[in-house]
Amino acid sequence: MAVLNVLQAVNQALDQEMARDERVILMGEDIGKKGGVFRTTVGLHLKYGDARVIDTPLNELGIVGVAIGVSLHGLRPVAEIQFADYIHPAMDQIVNEAGKMRYRSGGEFWCPLVVRAPYGGGIHGGLYHSQSVEAIYAHIPGVKVVVPSTPYDTKGLLISAIRDDDPVIFLEPKWAYRRIRGEVPEELYTIPIGQAEVKRAGDNLTLITYGAMVHRCLEAAERLAGEGVSAEVLDLRSVSPIDWPAVAKSVEKTSKVVIVHEDQKFGGIGAEVAAFISEELFENLDGPIIRVAGPFVPAMPYNQALEETYLPSVEKIVAAARRLAGY
Repeated sequence: MAVLNVLQAVNQALDQEMARDERVILMGEDIGKKGGVFRTTVGLHLKYGDARVIDTPLNELGIVGVAIGVSLHGLRPVAEIQFADYIHPAMDQIVNEAGKMRYRSGGEFWCPLVVRAPYGGGIHGGLYHSQSVEAIYAHIPGVKVVVPSTPYDTKGLLISAIRDDDPVIFLEPKWAYRRIRGEVPEELYTIPIGQAEVKRAGDNLTLITYGAMVHRCLEAAERLAGEGVSAEVLDLRSVSPIDWPAVAKSVEKTSKVVIVHEDQKFGGIGAEVAAFISEELFENLDGPIIRVAGPFVPAMPYNQALEETYLPSVEKIVAAARRLAGY
């Protein structure tokens, strides 16, 4: 067992899975000798060489398109998009090729592809380096969307994504890259995709979240505990598929729900979760479903104060929970 940050967990997962399976290759901009803009692939080019750690041109459509092609010929590519904001040129390949491959071939072909991308705010990245894209890609049947929050989850989920026979968008909260540390087993292990986890048990209300917001929800739950409110924190870990039984179990337990994500509130993952709860669990609710999320604006500001205003804060989460708790 070693204490790693999220960056190191990504690197260890890639390294160990490449050592285990020679079909695993990496592709992306500056991932070779430089080790990636965030250093997630540092040391891997030296260890595995040009044939398995491939520096690509600045061409996201090409990166994902080539990755789809080699996946159809028996390799297991992990394509890195330098920032999630840059993934949009590859949307045609993801939606019309990767997501439909198994369906359109009647199960004759499948696409074992991982597209890794750092996403979200909190590092003053401004307009083109802070976007949350999970709701866009969660809307695509045939594509899984995974969003880890801890080093332990990052390693186990990334290995599962690489071994999955269908395309996986793996979104890494860059706010957590160096901030969040935790114990990670040195051996290989997997975490099933689509399995949520209760990060903190509680009885009075549920905070449903994922990614970097898990940590703000945990801090909010700690504050609420000091006020006599027991908040459960449910980390979805993947937003497609969503672990609906875990959502139901927590809602049935607490009867009150706050959904938290940094993506825009309008059309976000929280809307889908709220709809499910309203349709399937209405009789269990003791109050309205509250969403704490980003505003419907074109981009996250660069300015630190404005960025924090955009992001769900601990204070906003606590205020929503207080409203729901009735005091």
